[in-house]
Amino acid sequence: MALITDIFSRNNHAMERKTSWLVLFLLSTLLLVGEIHGSRKQEQALNNVLSKAKFRGVSTDNSNMTNFEVDKAVFGEDEKARYLYPQEGLKEKDRIERLPGQPEDVNVSQYGGYVTVDKVAGRALYYYFVEAQESDRHKLPLLLWLNGGPGCSSLGYGAMQEIGPFRVNSDGKTLYTNKYSWSLAANILFLESPAGVGFSYSNKTSDYDNNGDRKTALENYIFLRNWLKRFSEYNSSEFYIAGESYAGHYVPQLADTILHHNNHPNSSSFINLKGILIGNAAINDETDSRGLWDFLASHAIISDKAALDVQLCDFSNVATNLSNECQETLEEIETNIIAIDLYNIYAPLCHNYNLTSLPKPQTEVIDPCNEVYVKAYLNMADVQEALHANVTKLTHDWSPCGGPITKWLDSPDTVLPLLHHLLNHDVRVWIFSGDVDGRVPVISTEYSIELLNLTAMTSWHPWFVDREVGGYTQIYKKNFTFATVREAGHKVPSYQPARALSLITHFLQGIPLPTYKQHIF
Repeated sequence: MALITDIFSRNNHAMERKTSWLVLFLLSTLLLVGEIHGSRKQEQALNNVLSKAKFRGVSTDNSNMTNFEVDKAVFGEDEKARYLYPQEGLKEKDRIERLPGQPEDVNVSQYGGYVTVDKVAGRALYYYFVEAQESDRHKLPLLLWLNGGPGCSSLGYGAMQEIGPFRVNSDGKTLYTNKYSWSLAANILFLESPAGVGFSYSNKTSDYDNNGDRKTALENYIFLRNWLKRFSEYNSSEFYIAGESYAGHYVPQLADTILHHNNHPNSSSFINLKGILIGNAAINDETDSRGLWDFLASHAIISDKAALDVQLCDFSNVATNLSNECQETLEEIETNIIAIDLYNIYAPLCHNYNLTSLPKPQTEVIDPCNEVYVKAYLNMADVQEALHANVTKLTHDWSPCGGPITKWLDSPDTVLPLLHHLLNHDVRVWIFSGDVDGRVPVISTEYSIELLNLTAMTSWHPWFVDREVGGYTQIYKKNFTFATVREAGHKVPSYQPARALSLITHFLQGIPLPTYKQHIF
């Protein structure tokens, strides 16, 4: 129990939110594991920000949505001069001819570079862009991918471990082709956001202590406006936003900001937003946490009694005021989860954190040590030069999560009202869930969807890929779909790339996932 209180005490200033019982045991185990192995996963950053949350009650009343609108003023002339800049000639400067270690027989149209979002502060966000592999790529949608954390890299996770054209070999120096890249279905834009994440930076170091949901949404919007000036051929493309984990906040918040500007009579820019897709997403604190305990109990990882007892514990003063019963419950939970990967409860762990002299045989399912390979690759000087990254010569190495960010100032308990608002404005909303993720498990998402109080149009039924059940799905009115992905963990495309590609293809086309008869016949 001392381990739990010590870890919590060392992290209680990281994110400025109210105390909760949601992740105390995760802080005691996952953050410790991250410290031991020298990595800080996006899921651990999610634990940090939620560690100060408290359930205040959940409502789907749209009137509560206005808490987020404080930073969504339409740009006046002064704001345009500060935030919106000329982009002529920058696109070709960002072109990446080849990445070090890229397979010789693969040619990909790719770009990387910086978009300034605040010239006064010297704040710029790094992006990596991969054009679709089809010859008529400009007719395909533009998809923005955001990883969560908060404070984790869409380059290091989304691009290099999930849906990008390449994955990193175990030597940390060479790449191999991801044959299930989402660039088969869309032009994909990866964004490291906010400043301080990955290669994104600010010359004003105090910016790193002033991040939060509102600021991130606004600066993501400013980035997008500038980027679309740089890549003007995509101005009228159908636009979609996708992401996972804490991007359950980022994605609907950015979509709502876009809608606000699109619908404002003084707005000078229209972004053709069509839909959002979020996976294993943090969207409602109370159901996220309640579902976590129920999932662990239903999968025989913790006892039913522990799942019930932990929800009755008072963690308002964890250091001095925890009952003996709650201490025993937390000790049981800690003992039972410390030796498994909570983000895929059936996946193997990484036991060797060294690079190999020669690449291991390539696999479709992600290597459990893949994050080690990616971190080594993105810290190579020739890789950073090819990516046009790290122009500020940061004093710290590229890291998948955190960087210099130490605080997260605002994070609403729920984004369910935003989802309602998007659905009411004809924005397609799909939520997917890897069904063996224990961090934001399928049960949590099911509980959250119940609170949306939507009308189902279909029964719960399987969908198919390659004559196998890809998962289960249900379609609701107002253009909402929920789908599970069978045998997938928190980062769904890493574990089930073929099923994830089928999912994104159907989402972008706006058609239901295939049933047995449709798929077989």
